[in-house]
Amino acid sequence: ALTVRFITRRFIGDYDPTLEMIYRHMAIIDGEMVHFEILDTAGQEEDSLQIEEKIKWGDGFAVVYSVTDRCSFDEVMRLCFLINHIHSSPKRSSGGEQPPVVIVGNKKDLQFDRMVSTEDGENLSKALKLPFYEIS
Repeated sequence: ALTVRFITRRFIGDYDPTLEMIYRHMAIIDGEMVHFEILDTAGQEEDSLQIEEKIKWGDGFAVVYSVTDRCSFDEVMRLCFLINHIHSSPKRSSGGEQPPVVIVGNKKDLQFDRMVSTEDGENLSKALKLPFYEIS
């Protein structure tokens, strides 16, 4: 839903979060035309090889969890570690330069269903030294 909102500038309530999709989008960022290819993984991977291949594919990452789902929050540290580990590998042609990563807590508007506090997200982002945002 976050990706669809970014691309269409509209909230789509009827959205299947289990479908993996690649979205292509162009936007002007700081006066420059930027071409995006966004892989929405839908968070369904069980196989670590699948996750690794998707991390190798990306040049930047928004690691998104739901503030209403503690298990999704608990995955953030593992995913950030994998991104760091895979992109610092000497096999990568980028010379080990780390890609941009941001932690995003989604569903901020569902306060009564919240299972992860804003403070939890902030503390994790400080520990990992990554930017953090909460959104709806």
